[in-house]
Amino acid sequence: MGERTYLKWYNKVGYGSGDIAGNVVYAFLSSFVMIYLTNSVGLSAGIVGTLIAASKLFDGITDVFFGAMIDKTRSRLGRARPWMLYGYIGCAVTLVAIFAIPADLTKTAQYAWFFIAYTLLNAVFYTANNIAYSALTSLCTTNSKERVQMGSFRFIFAFATSLLIQSITVGFVDRCGGGADAWRMVAIVYAVIGLIVNTVSCLSVKELSEEELMMTAEQEKEEEEKYGLLEAGKLLIPNRFYLMICGVYILQQLYGAMVNAGIYYMTYVLKNKNLYGVFSWAVNIPLIIALILTPALVGKWNGLYKLNLRGYMLAVIGRLFVVGAAYIGSVPLMLLFTAVAAFGQGPWQGDMNAVIASCSEYTFLTKGKRVDGTMYSCTSLGTKLGGGLGTAISGWLLEISGFSGTLDIQPDSCIYMLKFMYLWLPLVLNFMIMLILSRMNVEGANAKIREEKGI
Repeated sequence: MGERTYLKWYNKVGYGSGDIAGNVVYAFLSSFVMIYLTNSVGLSAGIVGTLIAASKLFDGITDVFFGAMIDKTRSRLGRARPWMLYGYIGCAVTLVAIFAIPADLTKTAQYAWFFIAYTLLNAVFYTANNIAYSALTSLCTTNSKERVQMGSFRFIFAFATSLLIQSITVGFVDRCGGGADAWRMVAIVYAVIGLIVNTVSCLSVKELSEEELMMTAEQEKEEEEKYGLLEAGKLLIPNRFYLMICGVYILQQLYGAMVNAGIYYMTYVLKNKNLYGVFSWAVNIPLIIALILTPALVGKWNGLYKLNLRGYMLAVIGRLFVVGAAYIGSVPLMLLFTAVAAFGQGPWQGDMNAVIASCSEYTFLTKGKRVDGTMYSCTSLGTKLGGGLGTAISGWLLEISGFSGTLDIQPDSCIYMLKFMYLWLPLVLNFMIMLILSRMNVEGANAKIREEKGI
């Protein structure tokens, strides 16, 4: 007898559309906040980078806090949906606030305005909304296939939204007149779109009753032991695969920050800021294609290890040729090999949750205890820290290079730095990820343990 089904196709699509709302915030912020602050507001890239790094320190606290609050919530809408629904209101308000820094404030007040709005957005409202959104996967169905399908729709909507935001924003700002006022108008439009889509997504599914969730849990497995954060950490730290995953997540976010700095590279090196949107197509379309192909490739290569390693070998080769194409001055070749690199990175994007599950199984096989939720939370924390550190490093490197948003022509030291940031650093980061993945055969380790134990 098969698993009971809970969702119709429109429930899954509706749920997945929530990542449109999430990436209206995340893609817009990560791709364009720095150039808005430096070129339209006139703030220092180095100081902004430091403020972003400091802001990310709060994320670790709020991840755990909101996770616990969602577990304790009981309402007419359920546990997670209230946080998803109302948390996004704060996201919309603070997103607009970040891109609406008053010009008549002193520089100190402008830095303070940005820091407060950015911290509230990331550490409070976006965290509450995103953790609740993720939790819905397990609260509205107990069917494993439906959960996988919900996750697939999420990824497709996420990549598609990132592509759209990165493609149209520069032209959208120009059509609104350019400058700080235009950025504020664009932020308002994105915030309204996000509010509408988030509300639709939230109301597209219903959470199961506590009784049904508890009954299913009892049928599927024995009740999990409860551990404090400190004890869970002691279980996770000896798991080398967990540490590898965290390392890959951090390096991925650093990579993303350097690629997002491409807006500066296109503006001052290639002399065409609109190319940033074109390169976004070369990144996101191959990622979506790879995501669709990943399940079949996992079956063909009998697991995740070979697929992820070979994918990143391709990504390293692709970025190496991007460097070569840049130095011979061929934008078409840069686009081609950017797409090759992105396609190689795609399998890991599609199967990383499965790798995390295998990593959690390794802890269970070696320690006899499960800490699945804490493992997910800590990996999420690694992603946020990596993203914050990556944006901060971008700001610091720009500051060191002598960059000034008030100059139409940047000094040679800045041009050299932009080439280092956009061409060489992504190559190095991809190579480091490939090395880690070459050691991350967690499936093989689990199989060996099960064989030794006769499981």
